[in-house]
Amino acid sequence: MGEHMQIGEVAERTKLSLRTIRHYEEVGLVPPSARSKGGFRLYAESDVQRLLLIRKMKPLGFTLEEMADLLNLLDHLAAEHPGESRAALLDRLTMYREAAGQRITALREQLDVAVNFADHLQQQLDVHIHTHGADPR
Repeated sequence: MGEHMQIGEVAERTKLSLRTIRHYEEVGLVPPSARSKGGFRLYAESDVQRLLLIRKMKPLGFTLEEMADLLNLLDHLAAEHPGESRAALLDRLTMYREAAGQRITALREQLDVAVNFADHLQQQLDVHIHTHGADPR
């Protein structure tokens, strides 16, 4: 068995809080690979990689259920279970890829709105500073 890490090191590597990692354990997304004799959670590199993948899904608004389904799907594809339809698994993976693309498009649109708003505020600052001659900075 490979080297295990305690939750603090995993949190540092993944930039996730201890609370978040524990929550992902509680909901079944990333159970620790082992426990120390003292009961401390121990994580393998594969657990860290799983957490990093979850971290990438989070900004796209995937639900915990979708995350669990996608992680399970990826596990099944990696294990190449006999008897499972690889085509069906790949179809589901394609569905998630398309959903990610749609969500990225929506985020880009939101970002454009936010950038336009910030630009508008800067224009207002420029107008009022020029009019009144005072720089509030």
